[in-house]
Amino acid sequence: MGDAGVGWIAAIIIGGIAGWLAEQFMKSNMGMVMNIVLGIAGAAIASAILSFFGIALGGWVGYLICGFIGAVLLIWIVRAIRPA
Repeated sequence: MGDAGVGWIAAIIIGGIAGWLAEQFMKSNMGMVMNIVLGIAGAAIASAILSFFGIALGGWVGYLICGFIGAVLLIWIVRAIRPA
């Protein structure tokens, strides 16, 4: 997360927003803490995947985009493994 250029407090705030956006997009129902976790973990995962393809997103907007993409991916994986 140090590559994104945001601090820990900003990562929590942006991760929460990214997780909430992913929750709304995927029509899921999770709490605020899970949104933050999904956003932060999603940003790390999506950043790693994108960097594999040579794409680097930095700053607040890049972290938000990566967090959203990664959180959507994580929600999709969990739904695929554990159908409701």
